[in-house]
Amino acid sequence: MATIIDGKKVSIELLKELQKKTDKLQKKPSIAVILANNDDASRIYVNSKEKQANILGYKSMVYKFEKTVKQEELIELINKLNNDSNVNAILLQLPLFNHLNENELIELINPIKDVDGFHPLNTGKLYSNLNPFAVCCTPKGIIKLLDYYKIDITGKNTLVIGRSNIVGKPMAALLTNRDATVTLAHSKSENLKEITKTKDIIISATGCPKLIKKDMVKQNSVIIDVGIVKQNNGKLMGDVDFENVKDKVSYITPVPGGVGPMTIACLMENTYELFLKQN
Repeated sequence: MATIIDGKKVSIELLKELQKKTDKLQKKPSIAVILANNDDASRIYVNSKEKQANILGYKSMVYKFEKTVKQEELIELINKLNNDSNVNAILLQLPLFNHLNENELIELINPIKDVDGFHPLNTGKLYSNLNPFAVCCTPKGIIKLLDYYKIDITGKNTLVIGRSNIVGKPMAALLTNRDATVTLAHSKSENLKEITKTKDIIISATGCPKLIKKDMVKQNSVIIDVGIVKQNNGKLMGDVDFENVKDKVSYITPVPGGVGPMTIACLMENTYELFLKQN
């Protein structure tokens, strides 16, 4: 049976170390979150971020907007936050209301305050294997999990399913930078089963419940499940058919309790690191 990768445990350890570092600071890091959507998952996520920031002693500000918000209002707010030396990290919670221009707003954020690592300067540095000011939180958290469990990445045949700018593309870049052999699959990929069966490490971020079955994975492979969908019964489901797959693989993340806690922990770490770079 697979070793269950415990993201909650690893995130608690990371946050404890971060707490020690933060306690030594006279001035504390600060993060500003912009929420311009009606997405329930986003609101839960933002509340979790705010709660964790407060526990660490960070200053946390959340700016919530209704559907009537105009692009110009968000531009004005981001410019204000960029120019405020007391704000170290800016997070634009995605997705936004449909009428808003996401790319324009992301590009407007000062790269050294871009806590999610989405600004083109930071993504460009990541893809060039240079040092971005911040690395996207979920992919960064996944690398930390693999390292914690001493799962070797070098030379491994690795598959990332999903090509979003939030998880898939930066994940592929991080793995490539660590000398993995990386395949990036997506919704248009043909014969997905033939691709998955040969991979040592599979990282799935599609949001398609139970997409990955036992007959799709290699014996003793490593499975990282980023997908999370709330079912009608309220239960959370990942991309991987966990019960079906767990007896065949060597390591697997559960949903919930796998990747999710690491995303918030890495956001807090990014905020701390941006604070240091600015001070």
